[in-house]
Amino acid sequence: MGLFNKLRNEFIDIIEWTDNTSDTMIWRFPRYQSEIKNGAQLTVRESQIAVLVNEGKFADIYKPGRHVLNTENMPILTTLMGWKYGFNSPFKVDVYFVNTKQFLNIRWGTQNPIMMRDPEFGPIRMRAFGSYCFRVNEDPTKFILNVAGTDGNFTTESITEQLRNFVITKFTDHLAESKIAALDMAANLNEFSLA
Repeated sequence: MGLFNKLRNEFIDIIEWTDNTSDTMIWRFPRYQSEIKNGAQLTVRESQIAVLVNEGKFADIYKPGRHVLNTENMPILTTLMGWKYGFNSPFKVDVYFVNTKQFLNIRWGTQNPIMMRDPEFGPIRMRAFGSYCFRVNEDPTKFILNVAGTDGNFTTESITEQLRNFVITKFTDHLAESKIAALDMAANLNEFSLA
């Protein structure tokens, strides 16, 4: 009986991702010619979402849990492919796992000093630095469409430069509009962080 179960498991697709990195945001399940067998078992862990892409279009999204891939639980893919009476052959689909955890302690800092006019000291140069965190929300299709694209191994390194520039621009704008004296900056640190 043990040998039968072992042989049976050899013919069942098991699709899962155990992330052993701290910076991978999207990972595409590697499969020869993207063929997935009917009845494949998809395991989506907490802090992950699985997205099935068929012929370049988003098909189905799976939240954490164990899913058996068949026509009953793949409503969008089944509709796209027109399988009204089920299917037994392998189907071609890309499976993307999206990490929805918080990516913490991403550092930012001004490369060049920010010029500003201080009421007490006149023109001064200021530098700023800090850290921020971010995460992909519960609907990862916008993130895949607009940022990651078809990258099968998208990491935080791919986006941190863009986010760093965004934070620096917002900080510089807020600093100039606030007209807070340089000596009063420390007293307004929380307000700057919130802004």
